[in-house]
Amino acid sequence: MRNLFYFFGQLLCIPHVLLFLFSKEKEAITKDLYARKNFNASKWHQVWDLSKELWLNRYFRTLFYHRTQGLFSKILRIFYPKASTFIIDVNTKIGGGLQLAHPYATILNAEKIGEKVYVNHLVTVGEKNGKRPIIEDGVELHANCIVIGGITIGKNAKIGAGAVVTKDVPENAIAVGNPAKIILK
Repeated sequence: MRNLFYFFGQLLCIPHVLLFLFSKEKEAITKDLYARKNFNASKWHQVWDLSKELWLNRYFRTLFYHRTQGLFSKILRIFYPKASTFIIDVNTKIGGGLQLAHPYATILNAEKIGEKVYVNHLVTVGEKNGKRPIIEDGVELHANCIVIGGITIGKNAKIGAGAVVTKDVPENAIAVGNPAKIILK
């Protein structure tokens, strides 16, 4: 019964699949889709996985709409709403493979977010005095952390739960606390 429910739900996502097929962001969407599970090279399985993720995961749907901006995308949002508690600024550039770990109450307002970035819940990435952060590739943003201002979080850095980061974090570093301190480089 459950599989039948999924199947009919996925049929309702056919317009999203068409939007994907005509999107310039196919590669990034595919990386997002398989950021937390094994890649399947079969086109049929990719369409199946995409429609299932769009049907069941509002957070992924929100990221999908961010990547496929346009009139058709806005129309689909009416019938298949995005997550109201997960906000991505329209000007934020996001690399492929964004890993969303239930990003409830999360705001992403960065200049740039690199590839294979991990985002947990209650994360705030925002501007201060008109300047927005740059998050490089492989960064992990853990629960309830705040990253604000015109700073750079270096490649593969980890921002600990509850950290408040207002200064640059070097590559491969771990930042924890409020205010954030670098504990490992």
